[in-house]
Amino acid sequence: MKEPYEHANPLVRYSLLALGWLSFVLGMIGLLLPVVPTSPFLILSAACFLRSSPRFYHWLVNHRWFGIYVRYYLEGKGMPRRVKFLVLGMLWVMILSSALVIVRIPWVTLVMCSIAGLVSVYILRLPTPEE
Repeated sequence: MKEPYEHANPLVRYSLLALGWLSFVLGMIGLLLPVVPTSPFLILSAACFLRSSPRFYHWLVNHRWFGIYVRYYLEGKGMPRRVKFLVLGMLWVMILSSALVIVRIPWVTLVMCSIAGLVSVYILRLPTPEE
């Protein structure tokens, strides 16, 4: 039986499933690389899975490590304080080490730090749920 949110067209459903897995993989890459976002890709995965595979949607939102953060975001609760500090710390360590040790081109360093600054402002403006 088809789930209520599952798309009726099989071509659209399989395309959404493929896009969901692609965004999930990109989100996992974002755990390791600076400037590649993780949360937006996981949220996109959840949206794609909701319309293509309720099984994978439930797997993602109930995942041991990522599920609570995806649910918080989908419910408008934002990001827990400790996760904000962890994300910001990792972001700045990776950006500064990349910019100052590897790249060493002043304008690229400025662009990287500007992007990190904007991402930091976005993260800090997210609501902080009571844990």
